[in-house]
Amino acid sequence: MTEQPDATVRELADIPAVEVISRAAVMLMSSAAEKLGLAEVEPGASPRLDLDEARRVITALAGLVTASVEYLGPHAGPIREGLQSLQRAFREASAHPDAPGQGPGEKYTGPVH
Repeated sequence: MTEQPDATVRELADIPAVEVISRAAVMLMSSAAEKLGLAEVEPGASPRLDLDEARRVITALAGLVTASVEYLGPHAGPIREGLQSLQRAFREASAHPDAPGQGPGEKYTGPVH
């Protein structure tokens, strides 16, 4: 007896590329926000604060956004704004902020101030 897939589960092939890219971007943004402690009232005191991990996720997000911006249509603006907000939050959370252009993902996006 073969199991029938749940009707609510969509086949990956049926999901438009823009939706897949957008979902990946949202997942990376959420991960970066958690690693920056942004879900806490006092981000700097968050037990989840991990700037090294946040740098990696933000850089991956910047690469994804830069490589796919032409396909994102109306989603591009909000995703770019979210990325820039995370880059600024990273700079604010750093005891010794990176030089302009050297922060996470800035090799893809340019300096974020």
